[in-house]
Formats: sequence, structure tokens, C-alpha cells
Amino acid sequence: MEVILLERMANLGQIGDVVKVKNGYGRNFLIPQSKALRATKENKEVFEAKRAAIEAENAAKRAAAQEEAKKFEGVSVEIVRQASDAGNLFGSVSPRDAEEALKAKGFKVSRQDILIKTPIKSLGEYTLTLALHAEVEVPFTVNVVRTETVASAA
Repeated sequence: MEVILLERMANLGQIGDVVKVKNGYGRNFLIPQSKALRATKENKEVFEAKRAAIEAENAAKRAAAQEEAKKFEGVSVEIVRQASDAGNLFGSVSPRDAEEALKAKGFKVSRQDILIKTPIKSLGEYTLTLALHAEVEVPFTVNVVRTETVASAA
């Protein structure tokens, strides 16, 4: 299936690019989320007519995301987990855990925006990424500890 992107997508392309994606991805995610249109002749004409407005809207969203990113500079959260004596966690830390820790500090985030490159399966300090916009990513620190007393001492 070919689609026209209505916003920048990390591994697909820029606004206005016509890209080929799998049918299910286009039909079940991109089109319902208003991230793309089917690449028909009519939709291409409609897109070109509205291109300036779509790009202006994207620029406004990017500017808002950059303003929000300033709030996350230097943010550090603690997550308490049970661990073995060797420091290995019984389970792992997920984006949901990071979301709850950020919400406890008063930030409004979605777990879909939290990027974890490698699974967190041991105690320690990790840097995660918060993708506020396709072009705006901000790092924040997660400290995985065994008890609350260690978290408050750090």
C-alpha cells in the first residue's frame, strides 16, 4: 500500500513523501491516526492544496514540543524494584514504569512516547528518551533502586 505522509515519521520519511508500507500498518495505524492518506490521485491533489497548512501545523506542534522539552531538562526519577543480591531485577523496567514515575513528579507523558533502547534488567542509572514530537527528543535519567531509602539518599 502506498501512502502520503501527513507528518514526519522516524523510519518512513518527511511530510508529503509517498512511501510504500505494509497494508496492515497503513490501514490500522497510519490512516486512522491521521498520520497518512492513501496515495490516490485525488488524495495527492488534496494534499498539495493543503500542503502549506499541514506544514504550518507541524511547525506549530514542533515549537510546542520544544517548549515542553525545556521542562524535562535534567529530570531524574527513581523506580523501586525488587532485585537479587547480584543486582538483577525480578522482571524488568518498562515504559509504563517510567511513565508512572514521571507522573508522580507532576509531568504529563504517554508511555508510547518513552523510548527504551535496551531492556532494563538490573539496578543502576539509565538514560531514557522522551519523544515529544517526531523531531524533538529529550533524554531523562531513571535510577533503578532496591528500596525507598536508597532512592531518597541518592
